[in-house]
Amino acid sequence: MANILIIEDEKSINDLIVMNLRLAGHTCWQAFDGAEAVALAKEQQLDLILLDVMLPCGDGFSLMEQKVFGDKPVIFLTAKNATADKVKGLNLGADDYITKPFEAVELLARVSAVLRRTGSDGQRVFTMGRTAVYLDQRTALVDGAPVELTNREFELLEALIENRNLALSREKLLDLAWGYDYYGDTRTVDVHITKLRKKLKLEDIIKTIYKHGYRLEI
Repeated sequence: MANILIIEDEKSINDLIVMNLRLAGHTCWQAFDGAEAVALAKEQQLDLILLDVMLPCGDGFSLMEQKVFGDKPVIFLTAKNATADKVKGLNLGADDYITKPFEAVELLARVSAVLRRTGSDGQRVFTMGRTAVYLDQRTALVDGAPVELTNREFELLEALIENRNLALSREKLLDLAWGYDYYGDTRTVDVHITKLRKKLKLEDIIKTIYKHGYRLEI
């Protein structure tokens, strides 16, 4: 998992981001202004920076112009949603630009995508009870023996893992594993969840959220 610096001056937002990233297995540092950000960037070995634009003691655009973070990937998290601001942030070298407000699921997906693209996420292996899942190799083992999963089952499993400890609705799981162009019934999620639980011995780990969906609890 990655070492991530969150630079956001609103403590409640900063704390919420940290909570979700830590639930996903990442290590986090917090900065609440530009000066703290500069100091932590020098002190810590970082894999990713989440950067607000409007900050005390140096705004996010200025920090990028000064190349404070070197070649480390940066995602802007900001309320500045004008197209000109997005273009400026990306032209300064940011890897992504997310406008507030945003859902935790979207943030985790964007973080995972940037880490994969930049090769900063290391070997993505997750162990859950008797089951080990190798996301990059798209394989799963139970008690050391390989288990055959369909492409759709693996996509659903990956969505649960990358958003672990978060309650995901059936509609959200359809979006993540089937794609936005899927028009089938949400009951297909229940069918695939049943298969994953049985094949991977995850009956006690994939929790049902009453009248909502599912959560992979680790």
